[in-house]
Amino acid sequence: MHHFTYKNERLFCEDAAVERIAAVVGTPFYLYSRATLERHFTVFDSAFADLDRLVCFSAKANTSLALLKLFAGLGSGLDIVSGGELFRGLTAGIPPERVVYSGVGKRPDEIDLALEKGILMFNVESLQELEVIQQRAAALGRKAPVAIRVNPDVDPRTHPYISTGLKRNKFGISAETALDAYRRAQAMDHITVMGIDCHIGSQIAETAPFEDALENLLGLIVRLKTAGIAIDCLDVGGGLGITYSDEKPPAPDEYARAISRRLKGTGLKLILEPGRVIVGNAGILVTKVLYRKMSGDKTFVIADAGMNDLIRPALYNAHHVIQPVINKAGSPRIRADVVGPICESSDFLALDREMADVAGGDLLAVMSAGAYGYVMANNYCSRLKPAEVMVDGDRFTVIRQRQTYEDLIAGEMLD
Repeated sequence: MHHFTYKNERLFCEDAAVERIAAVVGTPFYLYSRATLERHFTVFDSAFADLDRLVCFSAKANTSLALLKLFAGLGSGLDIVSGGELFRGLTAGIPPERVVYSGVGKRPDEIDLALEKGILMFNVESLQELEVIQQRAAALGRKAPVAIRVNPDVDPRTHPYISTGLKRNKFGISAETALDAYRRAQAMDHITVMGIDCHIGSQIAETAPFEDALENLLGLIVRLKTAGIAIDCLDVGGGLGITYSDEKPPAPDEYARAISRRLKGTGLKLILEPGRVIVGNAGILVTKVLYRKMSGDKTFVIADAGMNDLIRPALYNAHHVIQPVINKAGSPRIRADVVGPICESSDFLALDREMADVAGGDLLAVMSAGAYGYVMANNYCSRLKPAEVMVDGDRFTVIRQRQTYEDLIAGEMLD
């Protein structure tokens, strides 16, 4: 469920008309519904109410400070993959003891920052990384809490670019070598073994891959216990999908039942890392049609948002529903490519899409853009990054200003 609805043929975000926001803010811009964000987080968290759990929002999905502050107030932790995400999370008020640090390429300075701030734990992705964390913890006189990310070789049946749990993926340590990795960690003076971690991919539309991975992890936990290595927490990662077009992913309560029935009675603390499922359908990208163009029998709708604003269609051939902000009663349907102003043939928001008939000046809403939208935006072709706006009831707030030309050259030197 989300709070983007039509009232009298005009698109509203909660009780604020999108066209009114566009008139004030300009286009393109990202638009978020506070009510949707709160509801999605609360529904997800409460689905696991019968377990000892910590929900750590996946920062890579959306690191806007206003969203992170909102989640902090709802009791969320944070799953990070960089020192920058840690900085943003702490700035937004997320306590360091609710932060887990994932990712295959943690730099020594980033490890130091996390140790100094006192995060909950590192999700270790390689034996060499484990050695570096031990060295940095020793240098700082600290004990580093760790979980080891185990790659269970489970096919999540999702896009290959966002599959992370197969042997051929770069993430984690194979189940075959995990026991040796835990023995090494247990023997290190400046490492405290806390848990086990797994993340098999993103935009997963069924519970079976999660259940398969969980069975593998629970079997490994038994072997670790036999070897004298106690595991206190189990991080099952994230990856639950959302509806972009016709997908039918499981609801959070179905996902929770699949996990809960296997964890009850284990005494393990559960850590979850949802991202897309919280923010994906809570945000849209609003763009303005600049031109209509015909090339033979091909129709192009040229918008002022491009692949630098939303790269998912170009990167993954991802599908986003595109709707008019103002419905024109009785207008015909057209079939067109919705493209942007970037000088790349891959610069598109939709290809060969049946859509409402639109003209220059009309506003379009690119739906389900709250996850991996602004956070992946860039300045290719010296394009300015868009504004971000949050709606609360009938009021809206610009939570990130649109970049200026001066911002484009900040930090550069001519001599």
